[in-house]
Amino acid sequence: MSITKESELIGMKKASEAVACTLKEMRNYAQPGMTTKQLDNYGAKILSDFGAKSAPYLTYGFPGWTCISVNNEFCHGIPSNNKILKEGDLINIDVSAELDGFWSDNGCSFVLGKDINQHQKLVEASKQILHKAIHNIKGGVRISDIGHLIETEARKRGYKVIKNLTGHGIGRSLHEEPSNIANYKDRYNQARFKKNSVVAIETFISTASTYADTLADGWTMVGNKGGFMAQHEHTIVVTDGKPIVLTEMNEIWN
Repeated sequence: MSITKESELIGMKKASEAVACTLKEMRNYAQPGMTTKQLDNYGAKILSDFGAKSAPYLTYGFPGWTCISVNNEFCHGIPSNNKILKEGDLINIDVSAELDGFWSDNGCSFVLGKDINQHQKLVEASKQILHKAIHNIKGGVRISDIGHLIETEARKRGYKVIKNLTGHGIGRSLHEEPSNIANYKDRYNQARFKKNSVVAIETFISTASTYADTLADGWTMVGNKGGFMAQHEHTIVVTDGKPIVLTEMNEIWN
């Protein structure tokens, strides 16, 4: 969507507060021995208290309030009573929701407890690259140039990017134009970021894979060549200068 009046910015800020607070609290609540379903139920309660509804459930009938992916799962993991979190797990939580007709999205990968499996370096790379990408976005910048920046920064650190997972426009629904904010230089994409538009920018930084494949459950995605992936995501408003990071209170950069 494009922000055309103050009431729309206020609506986006409220929806963004709901998803950002939920993500932050879920990350703090997660602990070894807990199931991903317990963690999802905790997030569901926070979203409900805001009056927000799960975006993946509303849009796609996703079987959960939030997406929780563990270790080799890259994204869209289904919360389960059978999946028990362990010390050192690489966890990704993606929280998107609708509130009063406005939609917002954010996500975060993190290591649970001690970094016994050496995932923290990947997590830090994803965070830093998202920060650099977002702070290079303003009206008129080519979308493909931001993709080039993300891939270049990943390669510098010895990582790859997932080419079939992208950021996207958002606001009045979960996925809007521009629908393909890729993590690499897509030379066929001539589109530019537009001032006042709302977009969800996300990194997909991986150790081995360049594509994500969907498992038989129809939701969970894993790498085509295995390995691990870290994702971080903010919903932002594009301006002529520094973007407005609507989901900043999730504290994923802290």
